[in-house]
Amino acid sequence: MSSPRERNAHSKGSRKQGQRPFNRKPDNASDDWLWGWHAVAAALDNRKRGAAIRLLATPDRARELESRFGRPKALEVVEGAAISQILPQGAVHQGLALRIPPLASVALEDFEARRGAVLLMLDQVTDPQNVGAILRSAAAFGAAGVILQDRHAPKLVGALAKAAVGAVDKIPTAHVVNLSRALESLADLGWRAVGLDGHTETYLDQALDGGPTVLVLGSEGEGLRRLVAEHCDELAKIPMPGGFESLNVSAAAAVALYEASRPRS
Repeated sequence: MSSPRERNAHSKGSRKQGQRPFNRKPDNASDDWLWGWHAVAAALDNRKRGAAIRLLATPDRARELESRFGRPKALEVVEGAAISQILPQGAVHQGLALRIPPLASVALEDFEARRGAVLLMLDQVTDPQNVGAILRSAAAFGAAGVILQDRHAPKLVGALAKAAVGAVDKIPTAHVVNLSRALESLADLGWRAVGLDGHTETYLDQALDGGPTVLVLGSEGEGLRRLVAEHCDELAKIPMPGGFESLNVSAAAAVALYEASRPRS
């Protein structure tokens, strides 16, 4: 039987060169992490973020990071299993996890009300995968930004950021207390609001005029809340000749963004 000193020496020797001892204790708040290559790389590349607090990477991913960013000060080279221990169960981290200060909310006044500009407003869309997919579509179609409610929106980290594939750091987001008042402010700034509602007779292409537009989407179950709908200039629906009554909210957002991005005279 080996002595405690021998067991300790074996443990030290088993750690691969360049790897630090892994400490899980300070990071119980696993919902503050970003993970996955695209989410982490976009955050590190975003100058509006503060310095990384902790950056965990497997040896292969560490080499990729160093080739792109140099060696980040917060980098800790660890095994993939150690990263899995600190993240929520089932997180597909791709060998990377990052804690970094959150992005500051954008002010509504920062969105330029120019012709062809499109904003997305989400009314109590709370599923992180859906919000992440919507951010990805917003970035892909060149939206000016996304507006979320403070109390009824998931944090822009974790599974949401993974689903957004880096779009969390590429599309400006504004967090507001009250969506109805935000629509009033946007109207004063020159924006016109079009709410998506499957029960209206107006189709989306008929409601869009090419001016600065806020597309307002509600949750899948409830749709737009009454006060939010009343603050929209027009309600419109996506035509669905196949007979389905509705689309998943992230799919509806992608279709609406495509339609809104089409040139209009």
